[in-house]
Amino acid sequence: MIKVIVADDHELVRSGIEYILGEDPEIQIVGSAATGEELLRQVREKAPDVVIVDVNMPGMGGVEACRRIRSHHPDVRLIALSVYTGGPIPRHLIETGIDGYLSKHCPPQEMIQAVKSVYRGKRYLSADVATHLALENADSHPSPFSLLSKREMEVTLLTLQGKSIQEIADLLSVSSKTVCTYRYRIFEKLGIRNDVELTRLAAKYGLLNGNSG
Repeated sequence: MIKVIVADDHELVRSGIEYILGEDPEIQIVGSAATGEELLRQVREKAPDVVIVDVNMPGMGGVEACRRIRSHHPDVRLIALSVYTGGPIPRHLIETGIDGYLSKHCPPQEMIQAVKSVYRGKRYLSADVATHLALENADSHPSPFSLLSKREMEVTLLTLQGKSIQEIADLLSVSSKTVCTYRYRIFEKLGIRNDVELTRLAAKYGLLNGNSG
């Protein structure tokens, strides 16, 4: 039996995923979470085989939650779930070491297939995600956000959610001074001067498309 935890801040989405996976006799839903913090607690308590994580959860967020799970629970298989199929977010998560990446538009059977694949030690990418990654590799004009490190991307996403410097520091368990340093590097790499320009650039490169989840 494959033990699964589902993490998504939208209860309807979470319930739908749990229903789809619960119909398969090889899969058992052992927990659910609506925030990154709640997910980490569930992983510690339930010891799942596979975790499905919404990238855009509130609080800590799915990206940071994935990083911490990978660091502290390396045997847990991670599948990121998001409306993002292209741009820097899939690439950053794959570099973090996730085992699967699914578009929220994927059919139910594909989600079941992904869970079973990563459980067996394989990597699984939705076809649309894999296609976008291949096209980006062939593109001579990649997104400037691809220049950011994983931590810089996390700070960027939290900034785009309207979090303050102190809130970001608390969520990432770092000092506010460290967040300011990350922001300086982000602005320098992206060639921007403030949050307004960051938002405009994010909109231009599709980084805001999934901001609501």
